[in-house]
Parts: sequence; structure tokens; C-alpha cells
Amino acid sequence: MTESPSPRIGVLVVAYNAETTLERTLDRIPADFRSRIAEILILDDASHDATFTAGCRWSQTEGMPRTVVMRHTKNLGYGGNQKAGYALAAAHGLDIVVLLHGDGQYAPEFLPDMVAPIERGECEAVFGSRMMTSGSALKGGMPMYKWLGNRILTRVENSLLGSRLTEFHSGYRAYSVAALKKLPIQRNTDAFDFDTQIIVQLLDAGMRIKEIPVPTYYGDEICYVNGMKYAKDVVKDVLEYRLAVKGFGTCGWIPKPVEYAFKEGDGSSHAVILERMRGLPPGRVLDLGCSGGLFARRLEALGHEVTGVDYIEVPGVRENCTRFHLANLEEGLPAELGTAYDYVVAGDVIEHLSRPDRVLAEVARVLRPGGRVLLSVPNFSHWYSRLRVAFGVFGYDRRGILDETHLRFFTRASLRRTVREAGYDVLELASTGAPFWALLGGGPLAGALGGASRLLTRIRPTLFGYQHVALLTPHAAETIIAGEHVDVQDILNRQYVPADRVGV
Repeated sequence: MTESPSPRIGVLVVAYNAETTLERTLDRIPADFRSRIAEILILDDASHDATFTAGCRWSQTEGMPRTVVMRHTKNLGYGGNQKAGYALAAAHGLDIVVLLHGDGQYAPEFLPDMVAPIERGECEAVFGSRMMTSGSALKGGMPMYKWLGNRILTRVENSLLGSRLTEFHSGYRAYSVAALKKLPIQRNTDAFDFDTQIIVQLLDAGMRIKEIPVPTYYGDEICYVNGMKYAKDVVKDVLEYRLAVKGFGTCGWIPKPVEYAFKEGDGSSHAVILERMRGLPPGRVLDLGCSGGLFARRLEALGHEVTGVDYIEVPGVRENCTRFHLANLEEGLPAELGTAYDYVVAGDVIEHLSRPDRVLAEVARVLRPGGRVLLSVPNFSHWYSRLRVAFGVFGYDRRGILDETHLRFFTRASLRRTVREAGYDVLELASTGAPFWALLGGGPLAGALGGASRLLTRIRPTLFGYQHVALLTPHAAETIIAGEHVDVQDILNRQYVPADRVGV
């Protein structure tokens, strides 16, 4: 059995005006660890002193690891400098990269301890915490106001994120480069709260973080962090993430889930459609925008045979429905779908289309005579979107009424008009209450607000209805002309010529 090769370890040294401290800091790298370092990357962020010269001088010292020294001609910021460094680490084929500050505030003597947990496969990131050992931070010279601010902010961030870190604000970190590649760190801020955003990304991705205690050292280095602005930014980041998880705002530095998270009985439009399908005889179902097939799986359990369609293939979707077709509905229904479907479900779909009327017209052609369409759309006249517009703070969200991918907005009246023009009769039109269960995660408050929302929705659905759910059937009225039964739609489309006019 061959042993796996040792990981390529890199040290990323971020430096700004660190001429007097950089070489002394690098000299403290343990001699017996230097041979294990594949590369040291020194990134001078457009310093005003001779930091770059000091880095070059140290790199030429005999017996030191391979060292790359770079100087940005424009200041990228603390976060921007890290982005450049991590991209370089990936390009150079490093497996582990340790972030080390050039001002000597974090002890290079602990480099072996920082990489060990990742080498053992215990985690994807290691943080050097100055707060794990009681009293050590203050003994190391951390000012009382910084210690207190650190503790308060860490407690707030843990509370909002459900994490248990002893310190959120350490700049001594080691990362698996493979893990960094999976995170959208290029979308992060260039400012000092970059470190907080990367913690949130790690937690959101389910990656493991391990902390080890490190000593605290405060010397005569200059601090470039505006404490009040930093505190505001990190709290804003965590709150922005919490809101984004609930669907509010866009939060470009957090990936948006690909699959729709359907929950049976949650009062959502999909739950209402599923409940309606329980009362219908089993049949052939076309599920447009099926996502991962969670909804289709429940329909199959009711005895329906489901054909799913979506523009992306979520892993596992083919196991959840009888058939799956990869297709972009913007280009219409694929010909291979066939016809004679008993039901077509379009839950929260047509608002994503530039011409929903065209797709609805195609849907009518794949239904059997007397077939049914069940569709839902967000209600743009809901109080939430009305207030956003009225106060001039209109903006898109990750999901919901103002989903950033919506191309069309519907009210109850415009929905009726759209489906009527597409050739349908509305058999039923219901509205759902606001999804307080999604925002609050259940509990008595969510239950009480949900109950109030449902009551108000029944009283005035145009204002309080969060989504409209419609049961449709293609218009099938006939008109008698000279003893013939003619579909009204044929007359409207001028496709019918009376028998006595043929050949005239």
C-alpha cells in the first residue's frame, strides 16, 4: 500500500507598511518546519514604506523556503489582498495555506499546530484563538476595549449563526485550498470584515472549523482598523446572511440553493397544490419546474405518474419522478413530452418566463380533453411589495415575491387576464397567507402570525394574499352554426370555415 504524498503547505503573508516587522516575523518560523513549507507568498498591499524590499531581502536568505514576493501597485484592502493570495495559492497547487500577518501579531511558532488538524482530515479550516485560554489575551497586551468588543461581537455572531466559536476576529487561520475553491470568496468584501464573511461561508457550506489556542501579542504596530465601522460591518454581514437564508435581499457572497425546499403542510403554494391533488383521481402529471423532484415524489406516492421538466438537473430528480426532461421553458415545451396529460402543475413557474402566455397556450395542447392545470404565482399587490415600492426601497430578494429571477409580476387581476387570454377558464382561485413559518422557523409566534395572515387573506386576498393558486381548464365552449358544433377558440382564431362557404 502506497502512502499518500505529503500536502503542499503554503504560508500567505499579508503585509502593509510592515518594513520594520516583516523580516523579524518570518525569522520566527520554526527551523524544523521550514522544510515542510512548499512556498511562502508575501503580498505587499501597496505599502508606503520599504515592505517589498524587506520581503525580497528575506527571500534571498540562504536556507529559507521558496518565497514569492509581490507588490500591488494599488491597495486592494485587507480582504482584496487575501483574495489575491488564495487565488495564487490555488494556481501554485498548494493544498494548505496559512494566513500570517506581517506585523508579527500572530505567532509563527504555531504554524505546525495550525496545519496539523487539516493534515489529519479533522476539518477544512483552523483558527488560532486568543480567547480559548482565559485571561491570556489581556496578559498578551490586548487593550481592554478590544477584548470587550471581541467578546461581545463573538457572542452576537455565535447567537445569530448558531455556532460555538470562541473568537470570530482572529487573523491567524489555516485553510484547505480545496475548500476555499468551493467558496465564492471572490464576491466577498475587500475590507476587514472579509474574515467574518469567510466564516459564514464555511458554516453555510457545512465545513468544519477547529480552533486552537494561540498567544496574544500587541507591540508597536499601527492598527488600520476603524473599530466602530468594523463592528457595524461584521454585524451587518451576519444579519444579511440570516435574512438571505430566509429569502430577503440578494447577498451575492452566499450561494443560492439550487433545489426548492418543499415542506408538506407548510401553507406554501406547493403544499396547497398537493392538497388539491389529493382529491383528484390518479393520472399522468406534467410537473413544470420540478427542481429536485421533492414535490413529484409526493405526487407519485398518491398514485400519479409524474413527468418532470426543469432547465437544470438537480441530483436525484430522476429517482423522484417517472420521467425527467431537461429543457428551458423559455424555448417552449419540448416535443418529446408527448400529450394526453391529465394534469399540468406549474408551481411558481410562469413568473420566471418572459412570455408566460405562450407557454400556457402550449400547455393546453398537451392536456387531454377536460384536463386540469394547477399553477401558482406570487402576489405583487401584497402589502410587503407595496410598502417596498411606496417607501422607495424596491429591490430584489433571493426568493419570494421579489425573487431576483422573476421576469413578470402578477396581481390577482393580471393573473386572471393572462390565463383567459391563453385560452383557459378559472375553476378555482385561492390565496395563501404570508410564510411566517419560513421566516421564524416555527414556534408559537410563527403560528399566531400565520393564523392572523390566513384570516386577513380570506378578508382581502389582494392585499394580504402572498401567493395566488389557480385551478384551470382549457376553454371548451362550443357554438352552434348551421347545425354544427364549433369550438369558440377556432372561431376566434379564424381557423373555421362553415361548410356552406367551402369553395366560395
